[in-house]
Amino acid sequence: MPQASDRTGRVADYDPTRGWGTVLGDDGERLGFHCTQIADGSRTIAPGAAVRYRRVPAHLGRYEAVGVSPV
Repeated sequence: MPQASDRTGRVADYDPTRGWGTVLGDDGERLGFHCTQIADGSRTIAPGAAVRYRRVPAHLGRYEAVGVSPV
């Protein structure tokens, strides 16, 4: 069940070798995420996949996507 703080978007890119990717939110914000934040534990996700995620504070005043899950 979606939470009030959940956002939606698409995976803009994902590098399975590094385990890092970016999500482009429906609001236009681009956030990075690490493979450990993919909710189903698969450690990989296809670019272009529609996802739901939460935006949380990260380092140096930036934000990141956590709880990334395919919709």
